[in-house]
Amino acid sequence: MTTLEILLVVFVGFAGGLAVGTGFVAFLVVLGVIPRLTQLTKTVKRIHAYEWSAIAGAIVGGWISLRHPVWQLSKYWLAPIGLLHGIFIGMLAAALTEVLNVWPILAKRIGVDDKIVILLMALAFGKVAGSLFHWVYFVDYFH
Repeated sequence: MTTLEILLVVFVGFAGGLAVGTGFVAFLVVLGVIPRLTQLTKTVKRIHAYEWSAIAGAIVGGWISLRHPVWQLSKYWLAPIGLLHGIFIGMLAAALTEVLNVWPILAKRIGVDDKIVILLMALAFGKVAGSLFHWVYFVDYFH
């Protein structure tokens, strides 16, 4: 590789990281996900811990995606790791929908205002069923 090609790869990588980082910050700041999450969980005093954990998660996630590590873990770690991933995705989705008021708008549009609890339970049970199907069918426990 020539010096120009290396500089081009560095520039494109930096620009891509800047674009993703800007989108991540816009998502968290503009939508107010972290402050709303602290309000819902009644942990407003710990907002700085939420902020630093989001920063640390972004940095560690970026580092891991560049390194592609292979961890030789026991199959018994699958359940706790899957549970933590599910909690993270679920809380992030809940905070986003709470901020955007997605479900009340959707329920009103499709004409099920009085059945919004049933709609939310169906979504939650569908998410759980889909996750269980994925873990049971696609994950090789005895690898």
